[in-house]
This record gives sequence, structure tokens and C-alpha cells, in this order.
Amino acid sequence: MASRKYDIKSFPGFLPITALCLVILYAPLLVVTVYSLNDSNSITNWEGVSFRWYVDVFTGPESDKFKIAAWNSFTIAIVAATVSTTIATLAATAMIRGGRFRLRTVSFGLISLPLMVPEIVTAVATLIFFNSIGFTRGYLTILVAHIAFCIPFAYMPISARMQGIEDSYEQAAMDLYASKRQAFTKILLPLMLPGIISGFILAFIISLDDFIITNFVKGAGVETLPTAIFGSVKQGIKPNIMAISTMLLAVSIVMVTISYFVSKSDNTK
Repeated sequence: MASRKYDIKSFPGFLPITALCLVILYAPLLVVTVYSLNDSNSITNWEGVSFRWYVDVFTGPESDKFKIAAWNSFTIAIVAATVSTTIATLAATAMIRGGRFRLRTVSFGLISLPLMVPEIVTAVATLIFFNSIGFTRGYLTILVAHIAFCIPFAYMPISARMQGIEDSYEQAAMDLYASKRQAFTKILLPLMLPGIISGFILAFIISLDDFIITNFVKGAGVETLPTAIFGSVKQGIKPNIMAISTMLLAVSIVMVTISYFVSKSDNTK
């Protein structure tokens, strides 16, 4: 009996529900973007379009604080994404190309566990761990925590990409007298590159946007953009906060777009 194909768009209420979901997801982002261009000092009164608050982010009274926070955020995100992607690539190679070994299922569970554990639990556990070993909280504790937290996010696209690559490519290379190392570096690694790039981008965005873990493990005087924004919001929402939020949103959109075109170009080959 042939399986019937269902067109989900034909189900009653599909379009209204889809529209409602899109509004709930993107309306707040649109409001923040629009009001970041407001010329008024108040976030409730509209006085025309202006880029003054974007200029204020770089030249205003709080500019030094935001510049330092941005530097911390981007350097931590780049290093954390690089290290976590490297570890995730090695882990995916061992899990998928390493054959069966003892504790393989347990290892997979340990890699996936941070995705299922609430982030607040991870933050508290990380804080207790650092305190128990006497690790002074600061820039380095944020970096270590982000590396550990980003590994499973980088692992997902990398492992998915590797599972789609048949091992016959490596076997053919070794039949042509390539060593296992050469088969990995010259055959498997280039084929895995789209997944590695996607894993890096995902880990970068996760690290850049993280607030809960960062707020728990950061030391006094060390701020990232999310924690600096939170500190400013506690004193009242200002239009320059909307400008910073819009720029962070733009960075995320650019990274997601790059990931999309990388995966699309690979699928067309």
C-alpha cells in the first residue's frame, strides 16, 4: 500500500498559527530595531529617525564600558568556539569513525547532557566547581565555562555531517597507499568542513549571547556585552541599549546567513 503524502499547508488553521508564531518570535525584535532609531531620549515617545544612539554607543559616557565588554565577548566567543569546535571534531571522529568501544553510549550521553540540563543548573554547578578548586573568578573562568558549554553545540552539526559521509572514501584512499592520517586530513576533513564551519558558528553565537553562565562565573569588574546590558537595564532601559541589542542581532543574522550559504553551496556540489 502506497504511503499517502500530506501537505501540511492544507491543514485547517495552518496559516493563522504560522503567522501568530512569527509575530510572537519577531515582533519584539522588530520593536527593538525600530526604537533604536528613535531620536528621543525616551523609549516611549517617537521623535523621528536618527542614528544618534548608535553614535552614543561608541562615543557616549558609557562607551568605554561597552567597548571593553564587547572586546571580552568577542575574544571569549572566538577562542571558546575554536577550542570547542576542535574538541567536538575529535569527539565526532572517535564516536562515528572509531568503531565500537567500551562506554561509547556513555560517552555520547556525556556529550549530549549539557543540551538537556537547564542552563541555570550548569551555571550553579560550574560556580561550585570553580570555588571548590580555588579558581579565582574572572576572564579565564568565563572562557573555560564557555568552552565546556559550547562543545555539544559544536558537536551536533559536525557529527551530523560526518554521518552523511560514507567511509568508502577513506578506504579508497588507503587502498591507494594513503595512511590513516592522510586519509583523515586530505579526504575526510575537507568533506567535513561545512559541518565544522556550522559548528564553529553555532558555538560562537552561543558563547557571544550567553548571560546566565557568564553572570555566575564572572569575577568583579569583568563584563561581557550581555552582562553589561543587563547592568544598564537595571538602572532603566535607555535607547542606546536598543542600539547595542540591534547590533548584536545583526551579528547573529550575519553568522546564520554565512552558515546557510556554506551548507547550501555544499549541497549543490
